[in-house]
Parts: sequence; structure tokens; C-alpha cells
Amino acid sequence: MKALPFAASLALLVPALAAPAFLSAAAPVAPETIEAGSYKVESNHTLTQFAVNHFGFNDYFGTIPGATGSLSLDPKALGNAKLDVSLPVARISTTNATLDSELVSADWFDAATYPTIRFVSQKVERTGARTARITGTVTMHGVSKPLVLDATFGGAGVNPMDKAYTIGFAATGTLKRSDFGVSKYVPAVSDEVQIRITAAFEKVG
Repeated sequence: MKALPFAASLALLVPALAAPAFLSAAAPVAPETIEAGSYKVESNHTLTQFAVNHFGFNDYFGTIPGATGSLSLDPKALGNAKLDVSLPVARISTTNATLDSELVSADWFDAATYPTIRFVSQKVERTGARTARITGTVTMHGVSKPLVLDATFGGAGVNPMDKAYTIGFAATGTLKRSDFGVSKYVPAVSDEVQIRITAAFEKVG
């Protein structure tokens, strides 16, 4: 059963949603002007969304907050960029407490045995003025498989709240959960999982 696409109303969180008083701090900038250096995930404003199709009726989605990790980036040598990000499986949230407890159990993601989902990049290729393709490896449920993310640069500048130099991106990708041994209810609940990410990184060096 093929997964249906996201409804058009499901949009990524983007910097444009910030309060008007802060818009001047998030003015659009060219990707080439990003400060090169080392960055860490700004966990409070980074979120991964996942969706599966539920019995052919509708797409059902959840989120994983609390990402941690690092990014090494030089916009003039994008191919040398390195990304290493982990997600805490125990924090999976669908707003349905019963379902959340099932998803972190041994029948699904088994958070007790496999506490993180980790993505490590191997290659970054520019695909447009503000876009890139990130090829890497995702490790989930004890299994490592290739994953490609299509990323879009959001913006860069000094965060007016904590004064940290911050850059933001959005990314999308797909994977088959059965490839990782998470196959409960396939195909009634779709094997294909759609991923959407909104990520912020703070400069640390």
C-alpha cells in the first residue's frame, strides 16, 4: 500500500513564523555568506517529522524533538561539509499517549535497546542556489542503511534572543521502515516513511 503524499497544509516550521519584531534579524542572506566553522544542533528549535499512511485512509504523523549533533561547514567548499545528528527515540510524540508508548516499545523502535536514530553524512552536493543533496547513512533499530536528504537553506544571522550566530535548514527524505526491522502492520500501515526536518545550528568555533 503506497503512502499518500502529505496534505498541502502540513508545512515545515520556518523562520518566517517569527514575531515581526525579529524579522530584521532574520533577513534573507545568500548561502555564500554563511560563516564557515563548526556548529552544534540548537535542540530547542530543531524538529523531525515522520508520516505513514494509516490503512489507506489518511497520513498519520508524529515528531521527534531533542536532536543533538554537529555540523562542519564552509560554504565555499560545500562538498567538505560534515553532518552528524542523533534523535532520541524515547521522545517520539504523536500526541497520542497510547500510541507513543507502543512506538517506543520492543514491538516497534525498542528505545530501551536502541535509544537513538543517527544520521552521518558522507557526501554533500549543491543542487541549486539554496539547495543541496546530502547523502549519508542512517542507523535505526540497530540497522544502518543509506539515506538521501534534500536540503534547503533557510537563513543565517545572530539570534536576537541568545546572541548566538545561527543557521537554519529544512530537509526531506523517505525510507522503508521494514529495511530496519520495524515492520509491524506493514502494509496496512505503510512501509514507506516520509521525513521532514527543520533544523537550527549554532556556531561554536
